[in-house]
Amino acid sequence: MSGTHVLDTLLAISRILEADQERELDRRGLTVPRTHLMWVLFHSGPATQIHLAEQLEVTPRHITTLVDALDATGLARREPHPTDRRAVLVHLTERGLSIMETMDAEHTDLGAALIYGLDDDTVAAAVRALDHVRERLAHLVAEHEQAQQEREDL
Repeated sequence: MSGTHVLDTLLAISRILEADQERELDRRGLTVPRTHLMWVLFHSGPATQIHLAEQLEVTPRHITTLVDALDATGLARREPHPTDRRAVLVHLTERGLSIMETMDAEHTDLGAALIYGLDDDTVAAAVRALDHVRERLAHLVAEHEQAQQEREDL
């Protein structure tokens, strides 16, 4: 199997996952950025907007827009920070928590379904291979970006 075959397979998987995600989020009236923010809150707990901006690698202004939208739809709320009068913490509401619990269970179920029928050694080898590909891709993209920046600086 060639590297091109691996890349083409990953691209096909990416398209399938993206289309499925769009359908499921649309069905729930959500967007990818709002869901990503809810996912972070679900797994990490309440956080300041500055902390959320850092975790999602977006601007604080973007987080404000996302939190405003989640607040307007009853999925998240802002509450005063218990120790910093200048800050607020963003929390999931009960409705937001319920949606994320469902999505987390679906995530777990899909993960189990994807490896159904494979033995533990095969799964371990696949995880190692995918981790390697992910790390190499991140490295190659960073190298490309650096080279591109250096060319632009000339």
